[in-house]
Amino acid sequence: MKQCFAWFALVTCICSCSTSGTKKNISTDTFESGKINISVDESFKPVIEEQIKVFESTYPKAKIVASYKSEVACFKDLQGDSTRMIMVARGLNENEELYYKNTLKFVPNYTDVAYDAIAVIVNKNGSDSVFTLTNLRDILSGKRNVTAVMDGKNATSTVRYLQDSLLKGNAFGANVVAAKNSEDVINIVAKTENAIGLIGMSWVGDKYDEKQQAQLKTIKLALVECTICKDGEFAKPSQATITYLQYPLARPLYYIVKENTTQLGLSFANFMSGERGQLIFRRAFLAPAKISFKKRSSNIKTDD
Repeated sequence: MKQCFAWFALVTCICSCSTSGTKKNISTDTFESGKINISVDESFKPVIEEQIKVFESTYPKAKIVASYKSEVACFKDLQGDSTRMIMVARGLNENEELYYKNTLKFVPNYTDVAYDAIAVIVNKNGSDSVFTLTNLRDILSGKRNVTAVMDGKNATSTVRYLQDSLLKGNAFGANVVAAKNSEDVINIVAKTENAIGLIGMSWVGDKYDEKQQAQLKTIKLALVECTICKDGEFAKPSQATITYLQYPLARPLYYIVKENTTQLGLSFANFMSGERGQLIFRRAFLAPAKISFKKRSSNIKTDD
């Protein structure tokens, strides 16, 4: 009898330990509940905060904890176990897809959900608020001695985009300075008369955001050369100029989700891709990537 009891206790202990160890490796979140950590490119912070706010009000049992950081830091987080989703300005490249296929046995889900732009901002009293792409290239390369302020100097999506698109991989000039974040870019330009700043449009383009409208009293959006316009026109970053390719510094907003089951990360991704999420991007004056919201005129005949 004592031997049977000892054997039963041993089996129970083994099963208990095995179950306990398994639980540590299994995510408990579902499509509508639980808690996950995500990393977000800091230049998209205002609009992603609004997306999370509406998503959590829709699913009260769900909690999304967002950390806002540089693009490089977001991709580094994605390689760890604690972050299953990131929001950045590009998708995965071939080497990254191969890495995750080899380590996870599947490629993370990713796609673009909206388009925003790199806005060029100047001091309210600045003398120059109209730029050709050559002007901007000369400033960023140091050929023109104008202070250019960015949300970091080595690892942000703004830096990567401008270095790839305008400088074609060349180095920035000594006149390019790094701010702590996007909000700091605005503050520096507001205090420096002849400086220009380069930040995500999400920080300055929302006409319904009282804080952003207050900031626009100390800075203004510069006009940038429209490269597809026939008459040498210039454009400010806006939903319309991004949609119709008139503003040349437009860029995508991607989600990358490291899940292959219906869990909270994919739920949030589907929300942003659906009608409500796309309307939030539209209301924030970004260009939705998944749903086209077009105004149509119609004539309705009524009987007298």
